[in-house]
Amino acid sequence: MGFKIYLAKPRGFCAGVERAIEILNLALKKFGSPIYVRHAIVHNERVVSEFEKKGVKFVEEVEHVPEGSILIFSAHGVSPDVRKIAENRNLRIIDATCPLVTKVHLEAKNYAKGNYTILLIGHKNHVETQGTMGEAPDRIIVIESEEDIKKVENRNLKKIAVITQTTLSVDDTKEIVERIKKRFENVEKPKADDICYATQNRQDAVKKISPFVDIFLIIGSKESSNSNRLKEIAEKYGTKAYLINDKNEIPLEEIKNASAIGITSGASTPEELVQEIIGELKSMGGEEIIEMEGTEEKIKFQLPPDLE
Repeated sequence: MGFKIYLAKPRGFCAGVERAIEILNLALKKFGSPIYVRHAIVHNERVVSEFEKKGVKFVEEVEHVPEGSILIFSAHGVSPDVRKIAENRNLRIIDATCPLVTKVHLEAKNYAKGNYTILLIGHKNHVETQGTMGEAPDRIIVIESEEDIKKVENRNLKKIAVITQTTLSVDDTKEIVERIKKRFENVEKPKADDICYATQNRQDAVKKISPFVDIFLIIGSKESSNSNRLKEIAEKYGTKAYLINDKNEIPLEEIKNASAIGITSGASTPEELVQEIIGELKSMGGEEIIEMEGTEEKIKFQLPPDLE
């Protein structure tokens, strides 16, 4: 007996990822290889592997880039210290930082100038959070959980601002913000939320599909924060969920017993991976594909002037 496939919409690439990938492609066309990228351009192994074949070299430390080379900063952003090192090495810098990440960096700088203590809700080890931290390391405290709020010393914190990593769970972040407001007075937040529109839309799509399916396949990298959040949300809504990188990671035993399977993909996942997995599921008994209605995304970010 076959099973239904519920396909989330929107899914896959967001505007920030599309922009970063386009920047790297245009740089290759204009300058040729090798081009260096600090960190993975986006968190997806397939995307990184395809660029490596074209002569792109990914590095974690700017010191490993030969002087005078072209260096692209990934979509996740970098700290001012990393920028300074790159400039001192006489590197030609092309910035592929997502504009929504840049917005959070500017907020951190502005709050620091105003002598705020900044509570940055995010994952300490995520490259985006590390970049934001670098804007004001002496004024920023990273909050990963409600436990971290309790650890903040109540040392006459008259001015507190809250900013967030762009790829968090919308619901979890709201809960943490509420806890912060209960603990401290005069908490200030930016006028517009820091969690990006694409992260929110993909989370909403998972919530919408979860009641209809037995299991949810989230196609994305284990490194991808937003993909991990999609898995957590499906589980929170009572659906067994798997974060898989490609068709080789499909949980075969679970598929055998399923009557309906949900599919979505993280904001760094190419659509070709989704289609490969759908093809595999069809060969295993997937019959009807139901693409759910969802928010249409029309946002496109501008490219750096020297690449337009």
